Amino acid sequence: MKKLVLLGGGYGNMRILLRLLPNNLPEDTEIILVDRTPFHSLKTEFYALAAGTSTDKEVRVSFPEHPRLKTVFGEISRIDREEKTVSLENGEVISYDDLVIGLGCEDKYHGVPGAEEYTYSIQTIAKSRTTFEKLCGLPPGSTVGIVGAGLSGIELASELRESRSDLKIKLFDRSPRILRDFPEKLSNYVKSWFIKHNVEVIAESNITKVEPTRLYNHDQVIEVDAIVWTAGVQPVKLVRDMEAEKDKFGRPIVTQYFTLQDDEHVFVIGDCASSTLPPTAQLAEEQAEHVVKILRTRWSGMSLPDKMPEIKLKGFMGSLGKKQGFVHLADTTVTGRIARLMKSGLLWMYKRQNDN
Repeated sequence: MKKLVLLGGGYGNMRILLRLLPNNLPEDTEIILVDRTPFHSLKTEFYALAAGTSTDKEVRVSFPEHPRLKTVFGEISRIDREEKTVSLENGEVISYDDLVIGLGCEDKYHGVPGAEEYTYSIQTIAKSRTTFEKLCGLPPGSTVGIVGAGLSGIELASELRESRSDLKIKLFDRSPRILRDFPEKLSNYVKSWFIKHNVEVIAESNITKVEPTRLYNHDQVIEVDAIVWTAGVQPVKLVRDMEAEKDKFGRPIVTQYFTLQDDEHVFVIGDCASSTLPPTAQLAEEQAEHVVKILRTRWSGMSLPDKMPEIKLKGFMGSLGKKQGFVHLADTTVTGRIARLMKSGLLWMYKRQNDN
């Protein structure tokens, strides 16, 4: 029996499972899914878990079941491409014929002293739970600093405001304006929401040092009671340490087929893979669609196309609490209640599709 091994139960590998099961997997092939948890975690919703406005159960989806799908739970310690094996910390060794690495990312601290030691995270469901316990356990009137005003920072700040109206929230943004790479209308809408709901946005910030209850922004010292870091990501350490050609962000450089340049049997997708597009769940899913097509082409004995189609992202969605949001699709911006309903509807469809 041939083995297709999927490392990580994130958005990319969930899409592969959705497309191959139940009827598109060859009879001589089985899938082995390796993950640290017994469920797929909705990473795009971790901000709500950390803020206390969603429960743990609401940000989980069960893995599919199939006679030729085996799930293995544990931490991965090593990938041996010569032996074509994956080793787990518990000593288990899994062999593969084809391997898809979709292990996601972790926080990148940019060398800021104290950032890794003294900040909280929403990169994993376990870390988001810990962040929830800290933020929702703070005394009334406490100050929370959120470093990084990308989509994660914006959604966390707005959701935390809805959850804890008594907290003082400071959102640190390196840019002169929120979402600077998108239309000014969108930027102004988010900024206005924060002003109305008393979230302080500190623009053109540069965090140079972090202490347990202090942030150093340029030459200013800011007292806080908790700090959440949302200021950049990098591939997980296992991927950063792989022997493969990488880009300046430590991500393996892949071919147009999403395989390593020197190994056609190892695919890398999602936040792990080098790309000119922003790391999003949508990108991971689109890359997974390509991987499925490549695998099915190979399994049928046909030659791969000389040129793979270019991936084009449709846009993005964001929430501002449970009632407001923003959507940017095909150069069109939608804000307010309708945008929030669109995001909620997409989440409902995703959960329904993957729960079946």
